[in-house]
Amino acid sequence: MTITSLPTHQRAAIRQGTGPSSTTTIETIPVEKPGPGQILVKITWTGLCGSDKGLLHDEWAAFGVNMRPETNGIAGHEGVGRVVAVGEGMEKRWKIGDRAGIKWIASVCGECDFCLTGTDEVNCINQKNSGFTAPGTFQEYCLADGRYASRIPDGVSDEEAGPMMCGGLTVYVACKRSNVKAGQWIVLPGAGGGLGHLAVQFARAMGMRVIAVDSGEEKRELCQRLGAEVFIDFQQTPDVAAEVMKVTKYGAHGIIVTAATKAVYAAAPGYLRPNGTLVAIGLPSDPTILAGAPPLLIALKKLNIVGSITGTLQDTQEALEFAARGIVHPVLTKGKLEDLDSWIDKMAKGQLAGRTVLQVSSDE
Repeated sequence: MTITSLPTHQRAAIRQGTGPSSTTTIETIPVEKPGPGQILVKITWTGLCGSDKGLLHDEWAAFGVNMRPETNGIAGHEGVGRVVAVGEGMEKRWKIGDRAGIKWIASVCGECDFCLTGTDEVNCINQKNSGFTAPGTFQEYCLADGRYASRIPDGVSDEEAGPMMCGGLTVYVACKRSNVKAGQWIVLPGAGGGLGHLAVQFARAMGMRVIAVDSGEEKRELCQRLGAEVFIDFQQTPDVAAEVMKVTKYGAHGIIVTAATKAVYAAAPGYLRPNGTLVAIGLPSDPTILAGAPPLLIALKKLNIVGSITGTLQDTQEALEFAARGIVHPVLTKGKLEDLDSWIDKMAKGQLAGRTVLQVSSDE
């Protein structure tokens, strides 16, 4: 094992309680050393994702998705920092000082049918997930699978790379899943939000014609600045579907649903032209909310309803390259790990602009 001088203890945000009233407290816990195949990353910045709120507050309990005891109460899955220790077998892949990113998928088995295809390990049946089945990135020092941590390219700061580990990756893959080609129309409800504003940038970079749907002049200015060709204010537009048809003639080629609301999922198929694709990535806590349309509409218009969640190791590197080339930049709201609960509260109230990143430690 290759190792620098490490402290024996570290700070971590530990969940207290369960359900919507759960909180976190900053506690002192031991720093673990990496075992074979692992690296230890000193986290400088970590993103705050809606999924972190969902797990900390047990929002998906109806689906059996709860933080497992193995997390030690530590959530977070958008962490970036520097490698400070390298476990046995990883010496040729990682060196002390390398920058690494830790994602929702913490590790995969490499042996199941999905891993063996070489392109679809996202569905690995033995995967471990940061903040769900393994300790997450809301701590100063985080163990990572050396095979599955992502190398951060030059030109991407730690705070920008954090949200790319999940938010940016998720919408990038959703753009690919939409099957929308360059020059075709894509609708992005909630385009001014944390996921939406990244989707606007990726879609535009991939040559799509973007219809941004959101409300307010601030969101209009943001979406248009990021490359949206059309902005529809849903609060001032009585019939959004009719406006989409007016712009596109036959309907959009694709729509990515980032908002986890019944209203958006119900309306989305009506924005599509024949053979159009709806990509579901917003995750409602209400199990009665469905993504789809009446079978008659699906059949007559030959609609495609697909889901997408996170991406592969290769997808992550591709998404990071967009940032490294200066094409995609998350709009950031910055805070501190010590204030995690207040940021979660602001997220729940819809008060956060863009993506939120929390500083965990200094890059020293």
